[in-house]
Amino acid sequence: MMNLKNSTTTALAVSALTLALLGCQEKEGPAESAGKEIDKAAQKAGEQIEKAGDNIQDAAEGK
Repeated sequence: MMNLKNSTTTALAVSALTLALLGCQEKEGPAESAGKEIDKAAQKAGEQIEKAGDNIQDAAEGK
């Protein structure tokens, strides 16, 4: 009986802590949003540069 009570208490405590931590997460601020957009733009630019390099290489090889 004591083990069941301890297990239940532990499960409830873990659940309460989990919910509390989830509630503490802040929403994304404007700086973080801007940073993500910059990251996306940089990745897209890198992909375009790589594609252009491949096209130049293909042209040089006569493909």
